[in-house]
Amino acid sequence: MPAERLVVIGGVAAGMSAASRARRLNPRMEIVVLEKGDYVSYGTCGLTYLVSGVVRRPEDLIVYTPEFFRRERDVDVRTGHEVVEIVPGKKEVEVRAADSTYALKYDKLVLAAGGAPATSIPGVERPCVFTCNDLRGALALRDFLLARRPRRGVVIGGGYIGLEAAEALRAHDVDVTVLERSDTLLEGLEPEIGFWVNERLARHGIRAILNAAVNCVEPGLDESVQVVYGPRQELTAEVVVLTTGVAPRVELAARAGVELGSTGAIRTDDRQQTNLPSVYAAGDCAETTHLVTGGPVYVPLGTTANKQGRVAGENAAGGNARFPGVVGTLVTKVFGLEVAKTGLSQEAARAAGFSAEAVTIEARSRARYLGGQPLRATLVVDRESGRLLGGQLAGEEGAARRIDVLATALAARMTLSDFVHLDLGYAPPFGPVYDPLLTAAWEALKKIGRRR
Repeated sequence: MPAERLVVIGGVAAGMSAASRARRLNPRMEIVVLEKGDYVSYGTCGLTYLVSGVVRRPEDLIVYTPEFFRRERDVDVRTGHEVVEIVPGKKEVEVRAADSTYALKYDKLVLAAGGAPATSIPGVERPCVFTCNDLRGALALRDFLLARRPRRGVVIGGGYIGLEAAEALRAHDVDVTVLERSDTLLEGLEPEIGFWVNERLARHGIRAILNAAVNCVEPGLDESVQVVYGPRQELTAEVVVLTTGVAPRVELAARAGVELGSTGAIRTDDRQQTNLPSVYAAGDCAETTHLVTGGPVYVPLGTTANKQGRVAGENAAGGNARFPGVVGTLVTKVFGLEVAKTGLSQEAARAAGFSAEAVTIEARSRARYLGGQPLRATLVVDRESGRLLGGQLAGEEGAARRIDVLATALAARMTLSDFVHLDLGYAPPFGPVYDPLLTAAWEALKKIGRRR
């Protein structure tokens, strides 16, 4: 009896996780990965650091090469092979390579096509406009900065990639303006945390303009462009980085009859199974469940992609793994300032139907006499139940490691009354005797009138 064939569409985080997990569980399975780009299995979260020069060589971001997967894991990785159609009735995909097209049969299929930069702004096809969502784009931006030495830059989008891109441009002595269409950087950031982020950007010469939706990018003098935003306001730039977010690549799946969810990404169950038999989806093309709201959510992060890919690959190989969902944990660094958030902001929590309250405190990351730095912590709680709904932290140190405590508490559906009694580690080099998270929790208990 011939071995089953697993075909994986997409060869970055989710796709290669799926292929690797399937191989471990089923040594006999034939596994083919089809990747339309030139690279697989690389650290997308390090791309902005390649642009800045912190990461010196693109090879440093590559975890494994296609040759490694072929030789060591018996996975047939085909770069430069783009799937142009899925035919579920025949259980085959149509593939276009450099000099040929062919049909490839599958027994199991994993959709891991990822996400694409949201490029609905007219004029972003101009030569000095770049994205930083894949290795090719990051290399193009880095080479442009080194060769052309632009003086003025605009980053369109104030999410974590946008702020990292802005910092990368400053490393090349570019004067940078960040344009963000909403009223906060890092979507959903609470005002008390956002103030520190804005202050840090300004300290390093970066101007952030909020409520600044970009209308178009028009040609300017010489090789510059005019970035038009708001009610006909303009900025001149020699380089523009588009970081307006990620849209799931779902057109191929939708044409094949794969059901999309309310987020616009592919709907799956907790086994990463789509509505089509033997077809799974994972990563930036798929939605998942938010563990705080219980509803669908689209969280295009590498951590989510790798976990979903592992589950999809295990089930495609005959296993029964499950992915419960996420709480939306994000960590970044803005010129040395750690910024972290998880769960819901106060605004998002109220929109989801919770009776949400927020409390912000300022404390020290560790004992003052051992160099403790200011740390700001915000907790979002439900007044009715006392349940933790979200949290955010910012500071020179200690924010990134503490957000994991909050993420764990959210996954466990902990209440404030539970949380304040957590036995967190203490020693003066690492934290104050009352951890800032516990201090914030006590203040939140006071605010909602639940002293227990």
